Amino acid sequence: MLNKLDFIQEKYSELNNKISDPDIIADNALWTKLVKEHADLEPIVQKYSEYRKTVQELGDAREMLRDALDRDLEEMVKAEISELSGRKERLEDELRILLLPKDPNDDKNVFMEVRAGAGGEEAALFAGDLFRMYTRYAERQGWKTEIMSSNPTNIGGFKEIVFLIEGKGAYSRLKYESGVHRVQRIPSTESGGRIHTSTSTVAVLPEAEDVDVQINPNDLRVDVFRSSGHGGQSVNTTDSAVRITHLPTGLVVTCQDEKSQLKNKEKALKVLKARLLDMEETKRQNEIARERKSQVGTGDRSERIRTYNFPQGRITDHRIGLTLYRLENFLDGDIDEMIDALITSDQAEKLKKVES
Repeated sequence: MLNKLDFIQEKYSELNNKISDPDIIADNALWTKLVKEHADLEPIVQKYSEYRKTVQELGDAREMLRDALDRDLEEMVKAEISELSGRKERLEDELRILLLPKDPNDDKNVFMEVRAGAGGEEAALFAGDLFRMYTRYAERQGWKTEIMSSNPTNIGGFKEIVFLIEGKGAYSRLKYESGVHRVQRIPSTESGGRIHTSTSTVAVLPEAEDVDVQINPNDLRVDVFRSSGHGGQSVNTTDSAVRITHLPTGLVVTCQDEKSQLKNKEKALKVLKARLLDMEETKRQNEIARERKSQVGTGDRSERIRTYNFPQGRITDHRIGLTLYRLENFLDGDIDEMIDALITSDQAEKLKKVES
């Protein structure tokens, strides 16, 4: 590990010189690439610097212990050695995590697709709850949210809603939300007080850049039609709604939330690119899994990942066995504790694979 960290330290110093070079600054594309690489290495270099300082202090303290002449000084130095040893171990663990291969999508914006599953109107209401939870979380992070397309119900839920969350690291935090979310609660229409179980599915897709996905315009069929709201209410009287079909894959994206046909087309293309990127990533992960003869990191969306139990006020994530008893705050976007636990669990699994 130390050899790798020394190499990173040298690479960081080289990049430091390069991004200050006027010739490189003049090449905007190259300079931007090198600045990003420099920024990616900076947390590792800073942590390594802290580690080396701790190792130096630990060596000095052990030398002082050998030369200690009175008992009081000896006890004081032993306490310092104990503290420094603990700090050294903690920094080693943090460095191992920082050295794990980084998901190239982590810094990207994210598309979230929430769909009502089993449970009719109650499932649609729960889809609305999840949409609000994620938008409130985005607000807490200082991220921007934009609805790409939606299919609302008459009572305030959604059969389906697709939205973009823009913010640094959005995908790295939200990628663990993909899967089936289950709710257990008593519907307002239930006179007998019986608990109903409903589900909604969440898909999390990194926003695709032009370099990630190339689309041949000849592979697209674009249909336009008149937008209409739920209940048959007309949104406008022009053919502004857009449906794009990607002929090679059969993927279909519809967008009708904007009054402008051009804006609806732009939004639909963004969603289509994200879905195509996700298909490629899933295919790649499945190939890796087959090679390893085990399903590693496929993010299977058919899996029930979490239960929201209203009568007990709890949320349980079935992947890591974590239960929190603050459902109201959680649905108001206070989900960092759960996300942090999922990230820690994921890092632990990756460390096991690296060390095995």
